[in-house]
Amino acid sequence: MISKNRKVAIVGTGLVGSSTAFSLITQGVCDEVVMIDINKEKALGEVMDLKHCIEYLNRNTKIKVGSYEECKDVDIIVITAGAPPRPGQTRLDTLDLSAKIAKSIVDSIMQSGFKGHFIVVSNPVDIIAHYVYKLSGLPKSHVIGTGTSVDSARLKNFIGDLFNVDPRSVQAYSMGEHGDSQMVPWSHVYVGGKPFSKVIKDNKDRAGDIDLDKLAMETAQAGWEVYNRKGTTYYAIAAATVGIIKAILNDENKIIPVSTLLDGEYGEYGVFSGVPVVLNSEGAKEVVEIEMTEEELKKFKKSNDTIREYISKLNNK
Repeated sequence: MISKNRKVAIVGTGLVGSSTAFSLITQGVCDEVVMIDINKEKALGEVMDLKHCIEYLNRNTKIKVGSYEECKDVDIIVITAGAPPRPGQTRLDTLDLSAKIAKSIVDSIMQSGFKGHFIVVSNPVDIIAHYVYKLSGLPKSHVIGTGTSVDSARLKNFIGDLFNVDPRSVQAYSMGEHGDSQMVPWSHVYVGGKPFSKVIKDNKDRAGDIDLDKLAMETAQAGWEVYNRKGTTYYAIAAATVGIIKAILNDENKIIPVSTLLDGEYGEYGVFSGVPVVLNSEGAKEVVEIEMTEEELKKFKKSNDTIREYISKLNNK
């Protein structure tokens, strides 16, 4: 019996798209990676470079330049193409151009008969994911934004550094917008199963006084700290994207904070927002509703209101 060929297409072969492809093939996640870009020579260059890696990897992943017409049998399409922010802009400032790019991509892909999953990376990711959902007509479980997956990883790194522990031993989520308004439900942060508030109290000599608002702000701004030094970010978001892909292709039922459509969860409706989600072969199978404090819920609602404002602006165009 021959098993189904697992295929992932990446639209946009810039640094994020190419890093995602590299992470896919070095981890041996799928059988085939299709690179799609309006600049076919750039896409071909990336494909050639990636193919030259195969000798030193653990499997011979097929890598090719593709087109939208070939997307019918693709399992997952990753959209990384978009408008990068210029100095002084926020992710939200790139909405108009990113939306135009997303529309041209999704319209072309859906004409192929595609019925798989979209993973949206392009910023502002929550609004663009919502737009892709509307354009595609796919079930809400099939359209996922990377959301606060990378922000949560950054938060866990910061906490791990404070107490000199592996960040994978930290459980923490950043939620809401992948942007300045995101929030952290500190009541659900744990280090090795121990509540963060108790860790701080018991380790004053190791970490000193910790300003939680400042730590949350540093988490939201971490991407800009990278951007200001090297001009963009790509390794972390590529790793997060591949983590989401693995959870879907391997039917892992893994909980990752991604952007998904809320339909009553946390009292929110009609908005894509970063929340912990159970991911498996169905895509975004289920939103995990953690019990936040009243103050945390207010911050989460405020962040969602920011997302809604921009969704409204996009809908009115």
